[in-house]
Amino acid sequence: MKRTKLGQTDIEISAQGLGCMGMAGWYSVRDDSEARATIARALDLGITFFDTADVYGHGENERFVGIELRPHRDHVIIATKCGNVWDDSGRSVGVDCSPAYVRKACDASLKRLGIDVIDLFYLHRIDTEVPIEDSIGAMAGLVEAGKIRSVGLSEASPATLRRAAQVHPIAALQTEYSLFHREPETEIIPTCRELGTTFVAYSPLSRGLLSGAIRSQSVLPESDVRRMFPRFSDDNLAGNLASLEVVESLAAGRGMTAAQIALAWVHANGQNNGDDIVPIPGTQRRSYLEQNASAADLALTRQEIDALEGAVDSATIAGERYPEHMMSRLNR
Repeated sequence: MKRTKLGQTDIEISAQGLGCMGMAGWYSVRDDSEARATIARALDLGITFFDTADVYGHGENERFVGIELRPHRDHVIIATKCGNVWDDSGRSVGVDCSPAYVRKACDASLKRLGIDVIDLFYLHRIDTEVPIEDSIGAMAGLVEAGKIRSVGLSEASPATLRRAAQVHPIAALQTEYSLFHREPETEIIPTCRELGTTFVAYSPLSRGLLSGAIRSQSVLPESDVRRMFPRFSDDNLAGNLASLEVVESLAAGRGMTAAQIALAWVHANGQNNGDDIVPIPGTQRRSYLEQNASAADLALTRQEIDALEGAVDSATIAGERYPEHMMSRLNR
C-alpha cells in the first residue's frame, strides 16, 4: 500500500484507510471475531490509517479499535472524532463543539482507546452556536498539551475551513465523496488543496450502493441504519441502481468488482496531486477489505474516467444522503 503525508504534518498514512464504524453494528450484525481478523488483515496489507469516533456504538467502537491497535501503536495512525452528543440509548441528540466539551471528549476518547495521544482528532460536525475559532483554539490547546497530534474537521464548508485554518493548520477534512456524491469537487477539494489539507473521503462506496450488492431494502437487517436513509428507500433505490450500470459494465470488462472501480475512481482524482484524496471505505469483512485495498493500485484510463463521470452525477442520484434531521447538521 502506498503512503502519503497527512496535510502539512510529518505524519505518514496509507493512501487508503479503514473506516471502522461498521464494526459497531451500525450497518450489519456486529461480528467482533471477523472485525478483529479484518483489522489484522488490514495491517498485513499495509493499511495504517484507522478511523473511528466517540459516537460509534456509544464509545464501544473506540474501545474495540483501541484493543486491536494498541499492540501495533508504533506504526498505525488512529483518527477519532468528537462533537456529536448522544443520549443514554446511544442516539445522537445534537452537536457540542464548545471548548470545554472538546477537551472533555478528548480525554474520554483517550481513555476508551487506551492510548496516550490521538494522531488525528476531528470535529465530527460543526457547532453553529460556537465560533469555529473557539473550537479550533481548544483543539490547538490539545496539540500543545500533547494529547493530539493533528486537527481535523468533518463536513465543514470552505468558509469554515478557511476560518479554522487561520487558528491552527487543519491536517484533514473528512467529507462524503464518491461517484454518487461529487459535490466536494466544486469548492471543498480545491480549498483543501489551497490550504495543504488532506481530503479524507468517507463513504466512497456510497454506503454500499456502489458495490451493487444492495438490490432492495429488504436485504438490509432490521437494525441497519441505512433503512432510514433516503437513497435506500425502494423508490429511490431502483433509479440509483440504474445509474450503477455503467460502473458494473466497466468492472465486468476489467474483471473487477463495481466497488473496486468506484474506489479506483476516487484514488484517480487524488493521484495527480500527491495522493491528497484518501478514501476510508468501511467494512468488517476481510473479503471486502481485500477487494477495496487492491483498488488503490488499479489504474483507470482517461476514457474510463470520462465514461464514469458522464454516466453518474448528482442529477442522476435519487434521494438525499442523510435523513432531513441529519442533513440539517451539515455545515454548507
